[in-house]
Amino acid sequence: MSEVRVRFAPSPTGPLHIGGVRTALYNYLFAKNKGGKIILRIEDTDQSRFIEGAEQYIIKSLKWCGIEFDESIVDGGNYGPYKQSERKELYLPYAEQLVKDDFAYYAFDTTEELLAMRERMKAAGVPSPQYNSVTRTTMQNSLALSEDEVQMRMDAGETYVIRIKMPRNEEIKLNDIIRGWVVVNTNNMDDKVIFKSDGLPTYHLANVVDDYMMKISHVIRGEEWLPSAPLHVLLYRYLGWEDSMPKFAHLPLILKPDGNGKLSKRDGDKLGFPVFPTQWVNPETKEISSGYKESGYNVEAFINMLSFLGWNPGTTQEIFSMQGLIDAFSLERVGRAGAKFDFDKTRWFNQQYLRSKSKEKLAQELQIILKENGVEAEDNFVETVCDQLKERATFVKDMWEEGKYYFSAPTNYDEKTIRKKWKEDTPKYVSELKAKLADLSDFSSENIEIEFKKYLEENELGMGILLPAFRVCLTGLGMGPSLFDIASLLGKEETIKRMETALEKIN
Repeated sequence: MSEVRVRFAPSPTGPLHIGGVRTALYNYLFAKNKGGKIILRIEDTDQSRFIEGAEQYIIKSLKWCGIEFDESIVDGGNYGPYKQSERKELYLPYAEQLVKDDFAYYAFDTTEELLAMRERMKAAGVPSPQYNSVTRTTMQNSLALSEDEVQMRMDAGETYVIRIKMPRNEEIKLNDIIRGWVVVNTNNMDDKVIFKSDGLPTYHLANVVDDYMMKISHVIRGEEWLPSAPLHVLLYRYLGWEDSMPKFAHLPLILKPDGNGKLSKRDGDKLGFPVFPTQWVNPETKEISSGYKESGYNVEAFINMLSFLGWNPGTTQEIFSMQGLIDAFSLERVGRAGAKFDFDKTRWFNQQYLRSKSKEKLAQELQIILKENGVEAEDNFVETVCDQLKERATFVKDMWEEGKYYFSAPTNYDEKTIRKKWKEDTPKYVSELKAKLADLSDFSSENIEIEFKKYLEENELGMGILLPAFRVCLTGLGMGPSLFDIASLLGKEETIKRMETALEKIN
């Protein structure tokens, strides 16, 4: 088998949607599993849709994702340039060759003439009018005009496009790795423009030429390109490259959480989750779209989540490192059906990765948030806080939001807990417990728990009579990690002080 070479070829027309990231990821996993190479190619032939900053955003986002390219506009390589606008001189000779070989033709039709043709076809009862073998004979093109008139128009500088000459009633077959045999009759295809009047190729010609010249062995791309695949097969044939044609694999859509349609930015905005890997700021409107990175997601969790949107390993294993994904990945285990996006599952993945991290690593991340909020704390203290909170957190920022009481005494006390659990005798019990704890010489979690339970037993009290009150004194909250661990970490002096303050404020 020749070397596996795949490419991810985004257009800089906006931020990179997670569907695009998944395409890049599957290309990466496939290439690395096969010992091959992955190329990043920027397809910027559609200058009308170019968005300032989008190219840089794509490169930075993929870098954050850990998807490393062997060849790109950044890394270089032997098959560059890797940006289509820098390759534009390459495409016209191939388009002209197709015209010369009678597989394509020049078309001079104006926008008004194209519109008039479509209106005529609709009036004749054709629901989806196309520029094809039926209509091309009535249009302004080199198939309908004389050679002299064509030359005269070109010499006069008239604008024109080059269209593929689609054969009539021919079946185009494509054996897709994911979908099996795809068969399309050319009567259902139109004469697509392959070279535009602005001197640039359309996606169809450019991607075929580039894939051939870059020796791409497999084209792994989104399902939305499946209708164009038969045209690409024809271009390979017409250009004499059929023996070098890559294998195709068209990935399933990522669907909305309810499964009803393709996931979009609007769905994320409405339901409160990111659809971009990193934050995007629209250069025109300055609108900010949230990203997984800035929302606190661990990059490994993000990649793990994405990998399961369409692929499964065939086992019950769900947590994979990038190397684990590379080792397990195969296109044969990618499904045909669309994959529903499950935001709760995404959060679950992040929880698993957070829990697997060492307290030292978590403390480093939490220290950044603490400093941003003007809090200074010893590393050892923060590490213990992380150890106590990580089973309850989804993000590192949750440890700050839900664990502020570790770093400063509560100023407010949970009203529901006070209303339900702070009874007439509660201040007496809290005061007596405070005195017992003050006498402890070893303020360990175990000793605090022993003393607490001993006090309950001596006074014939249930755990629910005093534990919620003790917790609200120390944390201001009605629930949380082991209260005895919290008290031990705060230390005897701070614990006693907080109990005294609570007795004053709550009463």
